[in-house]
Amino acid sequence: MKSLEHISCGNRDIDDIVNYLRYGDNVVWHTDSIENYSKIVDMFVKESLKTGKNLIYIRFASHQRLIGDEQPVKVYALDAKTGFEYFTLQVRKIIESEGYEAFYVFDCLSELLDHWATDMMIANFFCVTCPFLYKLDTIAYFAVLQNNHSHKTIARIRETTQLLIDVGNVEDSIYIHPLKVWNRYSPTMFLPHVSTKDGIVPVTNSDEAARILSKVPELRLGNMKARLDYWDKLFIFDQNSDKDMNMLFKRILRLIAGSDEKMLLLAENYFDMEDLHNIKARMIGSGAIGGKAVGMLLARKILEKEVPELWAGRIEKHDSFYIGADVFYTYIVQNNCWELFIEQKKAERFLQKANELKQKLIEGSFTEEIKESLMQVLEYFGQSPVIIRSSSLLEDGYGNAFSGKYDSFFCANQGPIEKRYKEAEDAIRKIYASTMNEDALSYRLKRGLAAREEQMAILIQRVSGDYQGRYFFPLIAGVGFSYNMYVWKPEMDVKEGMLRLVMGLGTRAVNRTEGDYPRIMALDHPRLQPFGDKEDQIRYSQHSIDLLDLLDNSFKTVMISKLLWEKIPSFISLLGSKDYETQEKLERLGIKGQLPFMITYDGLIENTDVIMTMKKLLKTLEAAYDYPVDIEYTINFQDEENYKINVLQCRPLQTKGIVSSNRFPDKKEIDEILFDIRGNFMGGNVLKEINKIIYIVPDEYYRLNESGKYETARSIGRIMRMCGENESVMLMGPGRWGTTTASLGVPISFSEISRVSVLCEIAYETGGMTPELSYGSHFFQDLVEEDIFYAAIFTNDKEAVFWPDYITKKTNLFDSFLPDATGYGSVIKVVDTQKLRLISDIKTQRVLCYTG
Repeated sequence: MKSLEHISCGNRDIDDIVNYLRYGDNVVWHTDSIENYSKIVDMFVKESLKTGKNLIYIRFASHQRLIGDEQPVKVYALDAKTGFEYFTLQVRKIIESEGYEAFYVFDCLSELLDHWATDMMIANFFCVTCPFLYKLDTIAYFAVLQNNHSHKTIARIRETTQLLIDVGNVEDSIYIHPLKVWNRYSPTMFLPHVSTKDGIVPVTNSDEAARILSKVPELRLGNMKARLDYWDKLFIFDQNSDKDMNMLFKRILRLIAGSDEKMLLLAENYFDMEDLHNIKARMIGSGAIGGKAVGMLLARKILEKEVPELWAGRIEKHDSFYIGADVFYTYIVQNNCWELFIEQKKAERFLQKANELKQKLIEGSFTEEIKESLMQVLEYFGQSPVIIRSSSLLEDGYGNAFSGKYDSFFCANQGPIEKRYKEAEDAIRKIYASTMNEDALSYRLKRGLAAREEQMAILIQRVSGDYQGRYFFPLIAGVGFSYNMYVWKPEMDVKEGMLRLVMGLGTRAVNRTEGDYPRIMALDHPRLQPFGDKEDQIRYSQHSIDLLDLLDNSFKTVMISKLLWEKIPSFISLLGSKDYETQEKLERLGIKGQLPFMITYDGLIENTDVIMTMKKLLKTLEAAYDYPVDIEYTINFQDEENYKINVLQCRPLQTKGIVSSNRFPDKKEIDEILFDIRGNFMGGNVLKEINKIIYIVPDEYYRLNESGKYETARSIGRIMRMCGENESVMLMGPGRWGTTTASLGVPISFSEISRVSVLCEIAYETGGMTPELSYGSHFFQDLVEEDIFYAAIFTNDKEAVFWPDYITKKTNLFDSFLPDATGYGSVIKVVDTQKLRLISDIKTQRVLCYTG
């Protein structure tokens, strides 16, 4: 129970008005000027020092100091430009370190608007700081300026604080008007009080009270501008005023686009104030719209300005909406998750507390204002399908792509508005919760981003495509690259770029799909494919399509042969042709209800200018970024000649290993070869020393049941964590690493293998485990960002050399790592290597791993 000791504020009259201060009080002075707040503070400081209190001054504003240098007061100078989260955490650390019964004076909170530009965040700061101060039996002074904040912000402050007091000047007198005094009461406490020659006295006469309060400017119920958040006021200005429009533009741009200086400079070159107004008009809440949204909008502006003929004729319009990043913090605060959010930030709890916080974020609720805005967005889209996408502050910038780390959700958006709203709201909650995904947190730790502020904005996009009977999907979707790090023929030019294409929704282009393959297309040689005969062409092609089933209101995967049996999609002839051989086999077996089709994209290449257009689009973006780029896109045809490209996402391409050609050793320089392959690698031109190999023996792995395969994956993760920080480890195994289907490879998470130097996927024909050259997928982006070299070893390739005996003849160190994991020593070989080198060259398409 808190002490009921009466504490003076330094003025006997104000003490009498509020019946003194008590431990735990937060006092908010709602003032008309810094000068009046300074006078109030001066009385409090003198009294506190006289009584020997531990007095702390939190200094962050540009206004004059409230406490002079000569006063023996502890001062903490903070920088509000660091952002809400970092600033709030710094204040909390100060409060923790100063302990119980400390006294605080804060600079005027209104000045935080200069850096955060939204009342919402000031209210959030107060709502998380005030209870913590109360918990430690402190007394703290705050101030907010009258006429500077929305009614909603003042209401949240009033609800949280213990004392809220109006103070200002009226008719050459100081007036004090308590609006809230918690746990105390007197008959005159909430009357206005004015200074007289007899002190500060209550105004009890009705005529005098009306006369005084009518001159107080704050209460204007009909003044809509007074109800606006500061964020909204930023966008209301007089075009003919003396304001520096360029400075205002740069300030708003930074608030919307974030703090990545390279991206800001690019945005300054292409955006104008009208663009920022258009973003604001389609925004729920306030704050930054995140890297994914900025990249999408920026790509469109670049194309509009640099290639207007392409923009006008070929680019699909967008009508996206954005949920500002500030809503994310408000969601955390108002769902009482802030304490857990703070706890999770601690280094020793970073991963430990993530699941608990994730669950709370999934279960949270939104304010009525946010709910109403989201409802209006869904009413705007009607029953058109939408995709709700993550767009965090750190996503899609130079150096950090966060590919696939956060969730996005397709919403078929069918049925009554209440049902559609629930589906959308659930998607947003899950995206917020995905900030606590293990892969996302591990990615941040690995890249030194754990302490960086990571707010989650939301991008709501109309799904690009058309109705095909009961289904909805784009004809073509995929990812494109202005720089092709996966060239598989010497005649290909890395600078020409490449596409990764699928029929239907682009999920099959960005994810490693089980038993299915997108088309990899080099833009300088679009007909060349990274395999040989027709049997391989059929095998390594797309067999299923991701789409939205409007009848079932769901995302589905459907066999293309089944889809074509139900309805021939428009312009399907551009994508391929009927597979007559398979059709004959099905007929002989008596199988009906399927129309076999082989996706080749021959018609797209031969009968349209899509390839030329995509090359021009990518090169235009690369020139503007002054850096290779990758995009997500869709292509929809209106007729055989007219099509529209929708640029859904654009970001700097993460590239490694772009150096001059390597010299391979002569035969006399080689002692032993582990493997020597042509093509089928990703990672550029490298020369690496390998210290250790972890090898999964294909035959032994194949014999394991499913739980044994999962245990193998967990064992590898544990071994990797035990390897030295500076060890160069090569991981080799059958089929696909990171698969979700154990029969196709090793079901390991990327966070478990993120420290390897080289990753090899080995074809194991007996077990049906085949590598996937997943250039363009989120998995590939992870490999590139972590500088992991990838190679696929096809053992049936006549040009390939692979000698696993190099590994199996060495001493297996498995038991020294996991002595209790009995039964897995025959499956997992862990060996030290000496003088083992890996060398690759893009131009000659060769990878050699040898000793010598």
